[in-house]
Parts: sequence; C-alpha cells; structure tokens
Amino acid sequence: MLKVKDLPLDDRPREKLMLRGAQSLTDGELIAILLRTGTKGKSVISVAQGLISENGNLAVIASKPLSSLVKNPGIGKDKAVTLLAAFEISKRVMSQSKWYSEKKITSPKDIADIFIPLLKDEIKERFVLVCLNSANKIIKFETISIGSLNSSVVHAREIFRAAIENSSASIILLHNHPSGNPDPSNEDIAVTKKIMESGKILDIPVFDHLIIAGNTYTSFVEKRLI
Repeated sequence: MLKVKDLPLDDRPREKLMLRGAQSLTDGELIAILLRTGTKGKSVISVAQGLISENGNLAVIASKPLSSLVKNPGIGKDKAVTLLAAFEISKRVMSQSKWYSEKKITSPKDIADIFIPLLKDEIKERFVLVCLNSANKIIKFETISIGSLNSSVVHAREIFRAAIENSSASIILLHNHPSGNPDPSNEDIAVTKKIMESGKILDIPVFDHLIIAGNTYTSFVEKRLI
C-alpha cells in the first residue's frame, strides 16, 4: 500500500495545497485532506478516490445523509461528520457570496472596488470572466485561466462558452499582474480585441477589461485601448 508519506513532498495533498493553492488539488485530494487518515490496508488517498468512484462527483456526495456516507468503504461516523460539515460550509459560502449581485456596474471603479480585494494579493496571474445581466449587475464571475506565465492568453471560445451558459448580456474581462505593474502588454491588448470581435458576432459586448496590480488598476476603456 502506497501511503501519503511515501509520495514526493509536492504531491502530498496538504503540502500541495500549501505550495500551489487549493485550486490545484483534485476532488479526491481535497476529500483526502478532510478525511485525514486512511484505514487498515488503504491509504487516505485510496479511501477518498473510492468515495469519488462510488458516488461520481462531489455534488452527489454532498447530497448524501450521514447514514449513506458511512456505508462507503473506509468512511466511519467521524469522517462522515467531517465531510457533512465541510459541505455545509461550502453551501453557506455560496449562498452568502451573492453580495456582489446587488451592485450595479456603472464604471471601471465599480469593478475595481469589487475585485481589487480579491486579486491584489494573488501570486499567480489569474484571468477572470465577469458576467453581467441586462441591468449591468454581476450574475457570476469565474476564473478562466491561472498560471505564472502567459495565463492571460485565453481563447474567445472559453470566454463565450461561459458567457452563454450564464445568459450574459455583457461581460467584463479582468486579470491581475502580480508584478505590480498595471500597464497592459501588446498581447493583452491584442487578445482583448479578438475577444471583442467575437462578442460583436454573438451580441455579447465587452464592457471593459481591467488589470489589477496591487491596489491600483488599469481600465482598457478609460485608457482608450479598446
């Protein structure tokens, strides 16, 4: 049996989370952190992967009652309680995270006020799509790309697949510069123009593109770059 401690340090779930962030972990690795220990003959990663395999995905697991969870191999009452608590926290976070939906976006500053606190301390470059409804209120935002190099190079199909799925009337593009330099590169401008061209065809206009750099920002609209 391959135990967690037998894995390279960078591949152990807890260490991987600390080094690369929670978003870098698979569903099974996240479950393994919650479970903490395995069982006789099974590592915690095997138990977690078995739970995913038996149920299909996290959403299915989250809908199970305690009595159902404990029927999964390697999941006793203590582990099941931990899982249920974690899933309930997740549900509450989701329900409480709609604070942004009440704010109408009228200017680049409105966007910056919301997203500077979320992106200013990011150590990796993250490209975020913000979906607006016809009243210019945020209906959803999601990360499209993340990485330390060339992460801002995204494709229009990725952007508009998500925009269409969320019934967006318009979209905002934004990404952070961990270097602290708010100036857009030629590549940033070129990519934005390509996305705007696709938006015109699909009738989903680009409201703006912002670069977040620490506590400052650059608006492509304000700078007349688009």
